[in-house]
Amino acid sequence: MRPSLRRNGRTVGALLLAAAATGLAAAPAQAQEYRYWSFWDSKGGSWSYASEGPATARPADGSVQGFRFTVSADSAAAGKPRAAADFDALCQGTPAREGSKRIGVVIDFGTAADAPDGETPPKARTECAQVPEDASAGDALAAVARRLRYDSNALLCAIADYPKSGCAEQVSGSGGSGGSGGSGGAKKAPSSPSAKAADGDRDGGPSAGLLGGIAAVVVLGAAAVWQARRRRG
Repeated sequence: MRPSLRRNGRTVGALLLAAAATGLAAAPAQAQEYRYWSFWDSKGGSWSYASEGPATARPADGSVQGFRFTVSADSAAAGKPRAAADFDALCQGTPAREGSKRIGVVIDFGTAADAPDGETPPKARTECAQVPEDASAGDALAAVARRLRYDSNALLCAIADYPKSGCAEQVSGSGGSGGSGGSGGAKKAPSSPSAKAADGDRDGGPSAGLLGGIAAVVVLGAAAVWQARRRRG
């Protein structure tokens, strides 16, 4: 293999590797945070971020569903409901009834730090919903909480009129998540982070993490070509 080709291959590989490392390192800084109602299931008495929205989830009798108003960039950072997912404690005063099911419902309005400007989060609520056997988690919520607000895409925007306006808005200048976000300017998220956790940028462009992943694939390809040419040389 000619020395110039070897040097060029090494140079290109080094530049691509640097680009991949830069893209991957930038991913967390580029992640956008949203202020929204997150939805949670109880798994063995602990909270787990729901894999589907409350309109389609159909919990069984004895389940506990949680709703937490939070500021976060993804499901891993979202604040969990702070009340325990304890069905016995929530529904001990509601006897079983044929043809219906009992669902424990925890509504956590979040912290003052997560609240929109000018609003104060109400106190958390725990309820026991007794609903038809085929009812969804959204039906259970509606049975125990009034004044629910949804957007045109059926995204849950407000519980008990909280917040008064806005729906899954992007938050700028927020310094935390999981209950420690801030206010600041906001714009409507292009898609629902409560239906599917937000990953990367949601402003129509590819996320930094995605770009870093592409660069990493290019690096691997360049390395393979360089090794093949080296063997032939």
